[in-house]
Amino acid sequence: VDAVMAQVRAVLGLSRKVLVLDLDNTLWGGIVGEDGVDGLRLGVTDPEGEPHVELQHYARALRDRGVVLAVCSKNNDADAREPFVRHPEMVLKLDDVAVFRANWQDKVTNLREIAAALDLGLDSFVFVDDNPTERAWVRSQLPEVLVPEVGADASRYLRILQRAYAFEALTLSDEDRLRAADYAANARRAELQSRAGDLEEFLETLQMEATVAPVDAVNLGRATQLVNKSNQFNLTTRRYTEAQLLALAERGDHVVRTFRLRDRFADNGLIGVMIARDVGDGATLEIDSWLMSCRVLGRRMEEFMIGAMMEAALRRRLTRVVGRYIPTAKNGLVRELYPRLGFTPAAEAPRAEGETVWEYRLDLLPVLSNRFIRVA
Repeated sequence: VDAVMAQVRAVLGLSRKVLVLDLDNTLWGGIVGEDGVDGLRLGVTDPEGEPHVELQHYARALRDRGVVLAVCSKNNDADAREPFVRHPEMVLKLDDVAVFRANWQDKVTNLREIAAALDLGLDSFVFVDDNPTERAWVRSQLPEVLVPEVGADASRYLRILQRAYAFEALTLSDEDRLRAADYAANARRAELQSRAGDLEEFLETLQMEATVAPVDAVNLGRATQLVNKSNQFNLTTRRYTEAQLLALAERGDHVVRTFRLRDRFADNGLIGVMIARDVGDGATLEIDSWLMSCRVLGRRMEEFMIGAMMEAALRRRLTRVVGRYIPTAKNGLVRELYPRLGFTPAAEAPRAEGETVWEYRLDLLPVLSNRFIRVA
């Protein structure tokens, strides 16, 4: 029955996304603050340490499938990190952990902070802890978190966790495999931003590089996927098949561009697509589609993208860029994007209910740019 329900949850997209692990007597045997790294029970040659190694192998396999790993431990931070660096039998490394919380706060507070750092709901969390009091406290305060009753016998931890069927998935894509790394990078960015004095200081430290490229055989699949699933940062929400997108890219009167973004923490991959059309009046490049992954919101990538289209217009000796916003139930996020970027109402008539039309005069205004992002 549990296995069937796991498949149902997978179909409904309700599989858990985050595995949060305690450390002492959970990820290893012993208490690192008292026993030291050398005194921990961990390793395949140690009967008491072998179950902890097996649990780490399982956690690492989940990470490779896109499940996010986090640590929540009552410990001194430096002590808690040391085994990940020094112990030869550690399977997990610090880079495998998206958020590391080792302090003396209660674990409910830490779990809430981990959820905030990852920008994920607590209903996507599974929490594993050997301490029955900690398990009961988390269940009482955060009922949405799944807390398996692993007991006190480390040899049963893995079997009990597997029987929870919390991480079942129907399919596994390359994007799924990269998800854990994305969440880890986002959490590190959030930590960096919290230390930065202001947003501009934070953006400076990211060392962002962007790539602009036409649609080709290599990126066509990802570009089409993004065109057809993006809803929030999507100005017109027009959908195209691979064949249609490729046909537009091959037309002389169209400009189709893909955008990639990387920073000091991670390569975010292909995160945006823009499609524009030379309308043939000798002046106007009209944006047909403009969409971007929400995972790079807040980094002013939109300025870089529109700047690339403005430069494309100038290369064609055009003097106006026109954009349309067609409202949907999900894209209110970009309702004010064009005016925020300096566009003004255009004379072109709306073609859809609620649509607004905007223009940017390149003969009067400079090309927009983002000084925080350089071209790779």
